[in-house]
Amino acid sequence: MSFAKKEYEFLKEIGLGPHNLGCYASGVWRGNGPVITSINPANNQAIAEVTEASTEDYEEGMQTCFEAAKTWMQIPAPKRGEIVRQIGDALRAKLQQLGQLVSLEMGKILAEGIGEVQEIIDMCDFAVGLSRQLNGSIIPSERPNHMMLEMWNPLGIVGVITAFNFPCAVLGWNACLALVCGNCVVWKGAPTTPLITIAMTKIVAGVLEKNNLPGAIFTSFCGGAEIGQAIAKDTRIQLVSFTGSSKVGLMVQKTVNERFGKCLLELSGNNAIIVMDDADIQLAARSVLFAAVGTAGQRCTTCRRLLLHESIYQRVLDQLLEVYKQVKIGDPLQSGTLLGPLHTRAARENFEKGIEIIKSQAWKILTGGSAIESEGNFVQPTIVEISPNADVVKEELFAPVLYVMKFQTLKEAIEINNSVPQGLSSSLFTRKPEVIFKWIGPQGSDCGIVNVNIPTNGAEIGGAFGGEKGTGGGREAGSDSWKQYMRRSTCTINYGNELPLAQGINFG
Repeated sequence: MSFAKKEYEFLKEIGLGPHNLGCYASGVWRGNGPVITSINPANNQAIAEVTEASTEDYEEGMQTCFEAAKTWMQIPAPKRGEIVRQIGDALRAKLQQLGQLVSLEMGKILAEGIGEVQEIIDMCDFAVGLSRQLNGSIIPSERPNHMMLEMWNPLGIVGVITAFNFPCAVLGWNACLALVCGNCVVWKGAPTTPLITIAMTKIVAGVLEKNNLPGAIFTSFCGGAEIGQAIAKDTRIQLVSFTGSSKVGLMVQKTVNERFGKCLLELSGNNAIIVMDDADIQLAARSVLFAAVGTAGQRCTTCRRLLLHESIYQRVLDQLLEVYKQVKIGDPLQSGTLLGPLHTRAARENFEKGIEIIKSQAWKILTGGSAIESEGNFVQPTIVEISPNADVVKEELFAPVLYVMKFQTLKEAIEINNSVPQGLSSSLFTRKPEVIFKWIGPQGSDCGIVNVNIPTNGAEIGGAFGGEKGTGGGREAGSDSWKQYMRRSTCTINYGNELPLAQGINFG
């Protein structure tokens, strides 16, 4: 069978067809749940159909995954790293097609779609090296003829629930680390990006099959809330990584905590860029454009608040308004497009509701502020002049809406930055070392990502990604994030013939 549109034919190169099974369990493709349609947000027309997983599919898949975990954790870590290396190579071979799919189904521009897949490839490379560095510590013992050391062992199974805005990169942050750490992975992709979930799974499944390994090492489900709830409740899953809203994240955390499981949360952001009076204004304006308009304002690291020193307020604003006029809005797959559609019709409606609230409170819309009449979910990039104390500023409107406000001192700017419930990303533009070190120090930004002279978004994989407060406190990707995917044991070994006790206790 052929796709409804000729331009979708490239999907066959990554194993997709007009009708697809959305459950990979026990090393077999299946699907006994409802049939859904993947929608192109640029025109709200069908791309392909997917049969989702049922709860019965879930349970059968989890049974074989639980057994596969016993095999996978016994394979030496460097050998697990070799499998992840092969996954990276398989992704490289389909980089363009997978990037096109991300752009088509999610709605981000092609450069960002390809960049997202590249991020997983980078994570594979990172994880391969890590597979030879899962090191514990040797700790001096106070007792003679005793040795203390740390052992890091696999958890068993890691559940990964991802969101639509990064439908495959967040999987990479988690799965690459989880796999080299010796865990099986259970993935539930976003319900509105099922084709990406299937295409990514086919890549991983192909590598496992080629190496004669159980397919159940990597299990994936397309499905709705019932599959996510099953993962959260499942005692066989020792760690659940959840990316989404703070509201749903709290529900997931409560469910996982009730069974004493581990939870890794990547939730909402409400990120600020601060521009000091000595900043490179052109650099700041370019950064704000990418941070506020990139991915149509649908990154958790999108810049939502722009704090400008009063002495340069109008200069920065004038430059920003000028570059906003040059933003090309349109089909994300077309060359030159900078702003694609919002992901769903509901997202467009939320944008319109948000603008109505802004207008009702008499805040000044400097540019944009309207949905664009079209088949797709396009909206205008918007800048609003507002008070930092306005209620709407405290909330995350997941769209290209930028709130701009004045400040007088660095202390005031930091207080505004830290005044929202979320704590993901932040950035400050200055040339002064004393300001930089104040900003990154204990009385500076309270976010998990604290940048200087770069945007709030576009993080590299080498650092730990995540935030504080309502963002959830989780850390994924680089640095020592791998420790969350393993259990640590402190081991004390007595290789002598005496039994001295710690703290000098004499017991009988």
